[in-house]
Amino acid sequence: MRPLAMTTPTETTIVITRSFDAPKSLVWRAHTDPELVKRWLTGPSGHTMPECEIDLRVGGAYRYVWEWADGRMVATGTFREIESEERLLLTEVFDIFPDNETLVEQVFSEQDGQSTVVMSLHYDSKETRDGVLQSPMDEGLEASYRSLDALVAKVP
Repeated sequence: MRPLAMTTPTETTIVITRSFDAPKSLVWRAHTDPELVKRWLTGPSGHTMPECEIDLRVGGAYRYVWEWADGRMVATGTFREIESEERLLLTEVFDIFPDNETLVEQVFSEQDGQSTVVMSLHYDSKETRDGVLQSPMDEGLEASYRSLDALVAKVP
């Protein structure tokens, strides 16, 4: 396991790379099975994901709801392309930024039993990308990924 790496290859893109000590098929399942997603994609300590809906098909939608002591956040989107256990292309809109739709590509690979997920986030502008870079998104995502490390160590 390595901490996530984040790069900015263009003025409107963030690329996040993270590896897991688990087979790709399990990491894929953990990203696409609502019951598993609820167990790891929770962000920092004290956050939960009480609702997770995933209609995993091209044109299908997803909805994530996070809650914490003094707040709540919802993300929704649509799957545009799905290559099972290889790649997802989807849109993402957070209720706190309803006018900003992000195009998200996730690529899954495996080498020697270790899986890597490369997530490319394509924003509508440099200002939006820079706003995300100033947020604690990387800390919340790394906290979630640490939970995913623990989950894949337990799930067959």
